[in-house]
Amino acid sequence: MLITSIKLMLALTVMLALTTAIILLAKKTESDREKMSPFECGFEPMKSARLPFSLRFFLVALIFLIFDVEISLLLPLPLIMKITPLHPLIYTSILFLIILTAGLFYEWNSGALDWS
Repeated sequence: MLITSIKLMLALTVMLALTTAIILLAKKTESDREKMSPFECGFEPMKSARLPFSLRFFLVALIFLIFDVEISLLLPLPLIMKITPLHPLIYTSILFLIILTAGLFYEWNSGALDWS
């Protein structure tokens, strides 16, 4: 019991010493005005924060997230096929893909994917 507590105390001391050494060695010594200014995704940080933002970028990001989540729901299907009966799984996955395709066609026909 005493040996394990000594080992634990020694490990904590070594970790604390390493953390302190890393903090002291990694400290920035040079402060450049350009490096210290915040990076705002290509926008100039000294200008007004109320720049017009295209809604299409937001829409494309939202569409990407929706399809990304749907694809992540489709990925485990081959593994599930080994455990569950085949007919209900096929019907469910076909219905899911039909809904996914219908959503894609709706977005395409409504012009959400056009940049012109």
